[in-house]
This record gives sequence, C-alpha cells and structure tokens, in this order.
Amino acid sequence: MSGKAAKVVVTEKQLALLEEFVAARSTPSGLQVRCRIILLARQGHNNEAIEAIVGLGHDAVGTWRRRWRDNWPRLINIECGEGVPALKKAIVELLSDIKRSGRRPRITQTQQADLASKACEDPQDSGRPISQWSSDELAHEMSRIRQAFTISGRWVRELLARMDIRPHHHQYWLFSKDKTKDPMFEVKVDAICTAYAEAIELYCRDGVHTICVDEMTGIQALQRIAPDLPVRRHDVACLEYEYQRHGTTGLFGNLHVATGQIWAPLLRDTRGELDMLENINNVISQGGEDATYRFVMDNLNTHCSETLVKMIATMIGFEGDLGLKGRKGILQSTASRREFLSDPSHRIRFIFTPRHCSWLNQIEIWFGTLRRKLLRRMSFTSIEHLEDRILAFIEYYNSTLARPYKWTYQGTLLAA
Repeated sequence: MSGKAAKVVVTEKQLALLEEFVAARSTPSGLQVRCRIILLARQGHNNEAIEAIVGLGHDAVGTWRRRWRDNWPRLINIECGEGVPALKKAIVELLSDIKRSGRRPRITQTQQADLASKACEDPQDSGRPISQWSSDELAHEMSRIRQAFTISGRWVRELLARMDIRPHHHQYWLFSKDKTKDPMFEVKVDAICTAYAEAIELYCRDGVHTICVDEMTGIQALQRIAPDLPVRRHDVACLEYEYQRHGTTGLFGNLHVATGQIWAPLLRDTRGELDMLENINNVISQGGEDATYRFVMDNLNTHCSETLVKMIATMIGFEGDLGLKGRKGILQSTASRREFLSDPSHRIRFIFTPRHCSWLNQIEIWFGTLRRKLLRRMSFTSIEHLEDRILAFIEYYNSTLARPYKWTYQGTLLAA
C-alpha cells in the first residue's frame, strides 16, 4: 500500500481496554490481533514492522489502522457520554468483521413450505406405494414436482428437523366410539373427574372410599439365563437377552384414590366373575362393610355380572325384585345390571368409564409404575417368586411412595 500510514490516537481508558482484550484468554484470536495492531501503531511502529509482529499482510494492517482513525471521534463521544461499558462494546464492534449478507439461501421460503406440506401428506397420494416418507424419497419427490429444484436427502433431514416434522415417527392412539355414538359420553367423563376431585374431601369428612379397579393380566415370570451386570463407571447395566418362561399370573389392582395406596391386591391367573366378586369383597372387607364406596372401572362384562349385582344388593339391603338373568328385571341384561350398579343413591356405587377410555382409570397409572419399578428389569425363577415380589413391592409402595395422584383433566373433550 502506498501513502502515509494512518495516525492512531488512543486515550488512557481505550488503552486499558485494548490491553485487557489482548491479555484475556477468552478474547477471540482475531480481535486480539487487531487490538495488538492498534497498540503497536500507538507506540509508533510502521506498517511493515507491525506486519512482521502480528503476521498479517500490509493491506490488512492499514485497513485496521484507518478504521480506528476514522472512528476515533465516535469513540471519544461514547467514552465521555456513556461510560466504559459502552466504550468496551464499541471497540469490540469496531474491530470485528462487518456483517455480510451471506450466501443466498439454497431453498426459498415457498419451497420450504412445499416440503413441509409434502412431508405431512400420505405418500400414496403422490402415487408411491409406501406407508411413510424417507428423506431421500422426499428429495426425489420435490425434484419431480419442481423441475428446476434439486435438494439432497441430507438437506431434507436438516430442514425437517428445524421444523420439528418427523414423518418416520409414529405412535398408536385409540378413538373412542362413545365420543360420537354415546350422547352421555361427556356426562360419564364428568362423573369420573368429579369423583376424583371430591375423593380426598369425602374420605376425610365422611369416610367415603373412592377405589379404581382393573386387572393386569398376562404378567410373565421371565428368568434370564445369566445374571445381570451392574452399573459401572462409564458403563450402563447389562441385562441378558435370552430368558426362560415360567408362566403368567394376573393382578387385580385396587387404587384408593384419596391415599394413593393399593388395597387388597389379589393375584389370580384367571379373571372370571367369581374372581372379580372375591376382589370387590376383599376391598369392602378392608374398608369396612358399612362404609360408602365408589368404584371406578371399565366395561368388562365381569364388572357387571349377575353374581356381583346380587352381592351388592345384599350388602346395601336392597329389598326389591332383581328379576331373572336374560328374562326380566335388573338382572335381565348387561345394560340393566350396569344401571343398577351405577345408581348414585346406593351406598356402594360403580362408575363405569366410556368404552376405550381406560386412561380415565387411575389404576392404569399405577400399573405403569409397577412395570417400570419391578417387572421390566427383574428376573423371576417361578410364578411363586413373581407373585411374592409383586406383593412385596405393593407393601413397599404403600409405606413409602403412595400419595394421591394430581388429576388435572377436567372432562373437557380434546379438540381434534
């Protein structure tokens, strides 16, 4: 570069900040070099000498000297009017690269919108005999429908990740037919949510027991053929993949909503109406035969059987005619028996969930806890071993972990 080198003037405060930037290990290397250029220029070094010290070219050294000279009046104004923090920020901005517009985007906003729309469509709508899109297939499809537009599968993955669209993921859900066919659906849901909301108050004030009941069937007694390897530093626990089967059992779970405890667990390899009868009788015996009960359960036929209706009628002192199963009266049909058991005037009342709405039953939440904390990783040598461990876990849960679930769902149907 020809011509006289730009004169550099630095105040005491500016000098202190420049030296601070040079000494700090957290300062970016580019900013350190440029601060050294200004400090060396202040000491009277010419451009050639500075080049040799900092390792930059002649033009680069001259550029940063001129930029400091041209902006020095603005730095003085900031130093006098706004103080040291503002001056420090201004020096960083002055000795940093000027922001550039960058490369033009390889894909426009319209093209990104088209990609997102296509990723959310069924591939069969585009004439492809597949059930889900892959990134390469989406890239090929976008190139096909937009002749001049090409994009790689890797770039498709990047864009979809930014938009949080995952066409390769899925989960199951179950649509309850009662939502559209049963005019009482909302009433049923509201009754269950109300029972949960009132459970603690009614239990503390009047001794009313709200019990969620269901069966967990097909619990397998699986024994791994080799012992587990425990957790070690820098390594996770290892579980043997192969196992032996020793049969299955089932659990009648009864969750006391107000306390969160499991009452009178019953282990059976069957779930007939006599098993359910025994389970309900055990629960009532534990809570007191004269107490008030509200049982929440699903619509399994054993939950409204003839024998259950007769037992409840005896317990509540019902003196009317029950009729005959399949012919007349309360016992005539499943619907009539369910209506009798659901009577809110009864001391022992059953609240049935709508079809395909077992998620409304709090015992299902507890079954998930049982799977996570015991069944998923434990090895069982026999059915007896499995049942003993289940009962031991329930005793442990009731004494240390049990507490009421915080039920937040208010019965309002979710928007589609």
